[in-house]
Amino acid sequence: MFTGIIEEVGEVVEIEDTGNFRTIHVTGGVIFDDLRAGSSIAVNGVCLTARSIASHTFSAEMSRETLDRTSLGRLKKGAVVNLERPMRADSRFGGHIVQGHVDGVGRVQRFDRQDDAWNLEIDYPETASRYIVEKGSVAVDGISLTVASLKDSRIFSVAIIPHTFDNTNLKAARANDEVNLEFDVLAKYIENLLKPYAIRNH
Repeated sequence: MFTGIIEEVGEVVEIEDTGNFRTIHVTGGVIFDDLRAGSSIAVNGVCLTARSIASHTFSAEMSRETLDRTSLGRLKKGAVVNLERPMRADSRFGGHIVQGHVDGVGRVQRFDRQDDAWNLEIDYPETASRYIVEKGSVAVDGISLTVASLKDSRIFSVAIIPHTFDNTNLKAARANDEVNLEFDVLAKYIENLLKPYAIRNH
C-alpha cells in the first residue's frame, strides 16, 4: 500500500523490449536506502517490482496489461517519474490509501499558475465519473491530490501547491500529457457492497 506522498523524482535512463515485456531502468536517490530486488515500488502511481538494482538504478518489468492500461507504455528515455516505496507500518499516513492499481488514464487539459499555486485540469474517462467528487481524493501519477472542482462530467481540477510542483513530475507536465489515475478505493468497496441492494431495487 502507498500513500501518494512522492518521495522523489527519478529519471528513465533505458528502455528494453523483450517479447511481451518492457523493462525500464530508473535512476533515483533516497529510495535506495532500503530498496532490494523484489521490492515493490510505485512509478507514476503504478506498483512495479524492482527486478535488479545497481549504482542507484533499478530495473522493473512491465507486462502487456500494464503497458495497455497505464501511461507507462508511452514513457521515453529521459522521462521524469514519480517514485514512492510502500508505506511502512510505523510511519505517518500523510496522503490517502493508494494501491498502485491504475483505474484509467487521464489527459492534462490545462496547467497554469494562479497566484501562489497552479491549477491542473484533467480530462478523465466517463466510466470514472461516479468515483470523483469535490473535495474527494484522487491519485494523479501516484500523487495524492484533492479534487477542487468538477468542470463538467469529464474534467476535474486540482490545486497544486509549490512543494508538490517542485517535488514531483508535474514540473514537466504539459497540456495533452497522459496521467495515471487511481480513484479512492473506499468508494469502490462501498460501490461493490451496495451492488446487491441496487439489483434488488430494480
